[in-house]
Amino acid sequence: MQFKLVAVEGPIGVGKTSLVERLARRFDANAILEDTSNPFLADFYADRGGSAFQTQLFFLLNRFQQQRALRQTPLFERFTFCDYLFARDKIFAYLNLNDSELVIYEKLYELLAEEIPKPDLVIYLNATTDILQQRIRRRQRDYEKRISNGYLEEVNRAYNHFFFHYRESPLLVINTTEIDFVQREADFEELVRQIQAMKPGIQYFTPLGSGR
Repeated sequence: MQFKLVAVEGPIGVGKTSLVERLARRFDANAILEDTSNPFLADFYADRGGSAFQTQLFFLLNRFQQQRALRQTPLFERFTFCDYLFARDKIFAYLNLNDSELVIYEKLYELLAEEIPKPDLVIYLNATTDILQQRIRRRQRDYEKRISNGYLEEVNRAYNHFFFHYRESPLLVINTTEIDFVQREADFEELVRQIQAMKPGIQYFTPLGSGR
């Protein structure tokens, strides 16, 4: 495969981690999974004052430590799939922080981003908000039970806007509303072929399984 570092992205519940785990097995590659254990997250979803800023900074620093370690270890010499893109942190910052908090956040983000390796390919998974909500309910994480449809819709729109303008790496866009890379082998193998044939620029992937 031509890409050493591949980031898989998409809104909450779209299936990033499941796909990364499967791709890592298929390519005998490293899987870098985001640590979602944030002590402020439950307070954030409960809409407690100040929790948005605490949650955002905790995630930002966790992702930074993980990505910097990736660059500094022999893991980076192998194919690596990661279930997040460092730059997507800004999506949630601009959704959830006020203007004063954003001033501090931006200064810190710019300092940290300089040390983060850029992916050779980004795979953007999207789906309708209704499908995302169904998938979130199926995985039954306690802190996610408080995610409202309104907030999830905002996140979904923000992701679409971000990746509509994304140009930093080759980008493969996949609508996952009617496909299943975990349960349907044909969908997954078709994606593998698409990744291997990927060229610079933006490509949109419509699997054979779409529409079933």
